[in-house]
Amino acid sequence: MDDIDRPDPVKAPIGVFDSGVGGLTVAAALRRHLPSEQIFYIGDTARVPYGGKSRRTIERYGVEIGGLLLAENAKMIVVACNTASALAVPRMQQVFNVPVEGVIAPGARAAANRTSNGRIGVIATRATASSGAYERAIHSIAPEAKVFTAPCPLLVPLIEEGMFVDPVTDLMINRYLAPLLAEGIDTLVLGCTHYPLATAAIARAAGPDIALVDSADNCARAVKELLSEKSLLASDTTIGGLGVALTDATESFLRTAERSLGLDIGDVRLLSVQS
Repeated sequence: MDDIDRPDPVKAPIGVFDSGVGGLTVAAALRRHLPSEQIFYIGDTARVPYGGKSRRTIERYGVEIGGLLLAENAKMIVVACNTASALAVPRMQQVFNVPVEGVIAPGARAAANRTSNGRIGVIATRATASSGAYERAIHSIAPEAKVFTAPCPLLVPLIEEGMFVDPVTDLMINRYLAPLLAEGIDTLVLGCTHYPLATAAIARAAGPDIALVDSADNCARAVKELLSEKSLLASDTTIGGLGVALTDATESFLRTAERSLGLDIGDVRLLSVQS
């Protein structure tokens, strides 16, 4: 193909994916920080949740969904899923010739910079927690920090059900946070992109003295910096937008997330993936 036929990478979309639609929190943050960018989001709803699956499986999912994003001419891939960021990003960076950014490194940097007493809590899926990815990322910046991680396997299903404000959700959050609060943390990383949808409930349980670190917002800031470094930022005069595709129909929660995040989501495409 001649160069004249190749799409301009500056005008190409940012490709974003998550295991479900919780990663729309990252899409919403990208829309706030990069309003001129086109964003194409894939929610792998046919295979959600990723949290209990093996590294090999998550790597395969990441490569498969990344390939779908490149088919949309994505100029970079944002892994809006902590589990896939922990387990699949290294493999994806080997496979793809576009930048690949996850959510763990930006969240770890923000937590290391935010803590005053060096005691940081992380709530995450079981796979992210057991990977030790946040501990390694935080210790690479703040070696003396104490990191306490709590797996929260029931939170994603509750949030996927739209139970952001519900006594059952409050009960589970209180149960998961109790051991972290007992360790005297002053900073709490929301180590799953679904969790910002339940920020109000988490903040109530954590109390006013605990700083919450939203990995979605910090990821969006990191993406902006990376695109700027690589001269890939869209022109300020461009009107950005959001396209969404799912691998299985979950319209009810998608619309709940749309309302909660203030996103404008139009028609939703359905894509096929290997089960």
